[in-house]
Amino acid sequence: MATEIKGGFNIAMKVPSHEYEAVVAFYRDVVGLPPFDEKEPAKGFILGPNRLWIDEVPHLSQAEVWLELFADDHERALAHLAAKGAVRCDAVEELGEGFRGGWIMNPANIVHLVRAPDAW
Repeated sequence: MATEIKGGFNIAMKVPSHEYEAVVAFYRDVVGLPPFDEKEPAKGFILGPNRLWIDEVPHLSQAEVWLELFADDHERALAHLAAKGAVRCDAVEELGEGFRGGWIMNPANIVHLVRAPDAW
């Protein structure tokens, strides 16, 4: 039986430094999403049932959106996705020792965190 893969709760927007404050202000002041600061320095906003994280990344030239997937067996899910052509990209961001998950990219180079639901 294949491992089940589901959509996660977190959406990360990686934003270059020259746009960061304007993007945070947009979601806070223009859209009016409720903010939270659980993982400073990242700024977070409640986006319906999801969490939108705005991360400042100085070396980027344009913003990127990263998505989260949950899997009951993250190793099996990552192997399945890689076997189907998803590119593993664990070097994009360190997850820390013992974290139960890893990174892949879809064919359009959108980064996805594939993790056990209780790993964060």
